[in-house]
Amino acid sequence: MVFPAYNEVGCLRRAVEEATDFLMKTDQGFEIIIAEDGSTDGTAKEAQRITDSDPRVKYIHNDERLGRGRALTKAFRQSTGAILVYMDIDLSTDTRFLAPLINAVNEGYDIATGSRMLPESRVSRKLRRTIASHVYNGLVRLLLRSDIRDHQCGFKAFRRDGIFKVLEKVQARHWFWDTETLIIANRMGLRIKEIPIIWREGEGTKVNLFRDFVEMGYQTFKLWRRFLKEKT
Repeated sequence: MVFPAYNEVGCLRRAVEEATDFLMKTDQGFEIIIAEDGSTDGTAKEAQRITDSDPRVKYIHNDERLGRGRALTKAFRQSTGAILVYMDIDLSTDTRFLAPLINAVNEGYDIATGSRMLPESRVSRKLRRTIASHVYNGLVRLLLRSDIRDHQCGFKAFRRDGIFKVLEKVQARHWFWDTETLIIANRMGLRIKEIPIIWREGEGTKVNLFRDFVEMGYQTFKLWRRFLKEKT
């Protein structure tokens, strides 16, 4: 399991402990990787302390910020598991949903992703973020011909023997990494399952709603144009 971490000193230890508690109850071996991405608030030192006290936890440090997407890709390449999982460190998705996420990959899916857009999901967040999410996902489905409902949930599991072929084609460095990974995986024929979850908006989110919404829209159009060029 990978936790992408940028200035997360306040919630890092709790996230690692809760994930460890859950994974210890499974019958599978595991490792936890803290993908610390150029933090300036003491996250790196806290990650080192956690790693020193628990051999199941690995710490990857980046002196300069790579961006969430590139930090995840780097961590996956340094992992050893057959199933690669990541979740946002604020635990906006409850760790209990790791079980159906991992089980979906064990059952034969190449990717399992949490979805806040399924009728069975329970979501708690501000209205403006709900509206922005619906608009964004609608745009992605329309332009990129996707049948996935939620492209950006920070709660995913990947089959190792398929995901690296996808990541070779992914160019996004930051937030758009999730969307681009799912879209390219779908176009390559990988099997994707969306999992209903309970999700709550985390405190101290790093998302700037207006700036990141505009950037994500731009990245969506950019990927659409790239696909058009690939057809010619």
